[in-house]
Amino acid sequence: MKKFKKMVAIEPTKLLPEWDEKLKKLADEAVFYEDIPSESAEIIERIGDADCVMLSFTSFIDKEVLDACPNIRYIGICASLYAPENANVDILHAEKKGIVVTGVRDYGDEGVKEYAISELVRLLQGRGPAMWKDEPMELTGVKVGIVGMGTVGSLLARTMNFFGMDVHYYSRTRKPEIEKELGMNYLSFDELLGKVDILITCLNKNVVLLNEAAFQTFGNGKILMNVSIAPSHEVPALKHWLAQSGNYAFSDTEAGLGEEVIGLPNVFAGKTNAGLTSMAKVRLAQKVIENIENFQKNN
Repeated sequence: MKKFKKMVAIEPTKLLPEWDEKLKKLADEAVFYEDIPSESAEIIERIGDADCVMLSFTSFIDKEVLDACPNIRYIGICASLYAPENANVDILHAEKKGIVVTGVRDYGDEGVKEYAISELVRLLQGRGPAMWKDEPMELTGVKVGIVGMGTVGSLLARTMNFFGMDVHYYSRTRKPEIEKELGMNYLSFDELLGKVDILITCLNKNVVLLNEAAFQTFGNGKILMNVSIAPSHEVPALKHWLAQSGNYAFSDTEAGLGEEVIGLPNVFAGKTNAGLTSMAKVRLAQKVIENIENFQKNN
């Protein structure tokens, strides 16, 4: 199995240190940067003559970068990759240049479902800094809507159903199997907004569905939880909605809501991604390395 000549991680991989060391052994030379580059020119400088580039979900490798770094053969994304249009790499242009781009799926979902239940219980029962209603509430019977029924969405649907919540969903494509399994209703997006009290968005990066009109349809006295790695909403629209009575917004990271709303008393954003537990990081690293080894065996 032939090693890469030079591997460059243009930003922190988010893997545990021992797994970064295993990654480095897959190349004759390895350079791992500990900070996030600020612009394309800096990314180009960091990549240089490398034939393997690693990154997480923060930086973007666009056409300009790809054209400026002709030695690249392989790009490994140490994060979720579901579709080219949602990736932080211009995959279509990379394919034209014969560059293989890989990412990972289904490594941090367990932590996300635990985060969602934990935060909702704290708010409904008043076990944190705020309480949703005047009296403590149970999850049982509360109407929850899930937007996006991929791996995370379906895991949350099963979890919410287990806790006795009244679960409904909207997705770009219907999922008859899980509807039958859980007795769950599929609704149009507007129907969902008008019916539920808690909305959980599980969307790919760069998919924004909630605008001013959507928040108006959703109404007040409601809870929005975003478990995507980027906002599923227009940030000014969210800020306006949060100014109304009884509304709360959650995300496991500040990036999931937007800087403009961080610090508001009805906003709760974590510092770490719920899908990046130590166990998830091991699963992620194993898949990242497996992707590279498969590439090296076949090329």
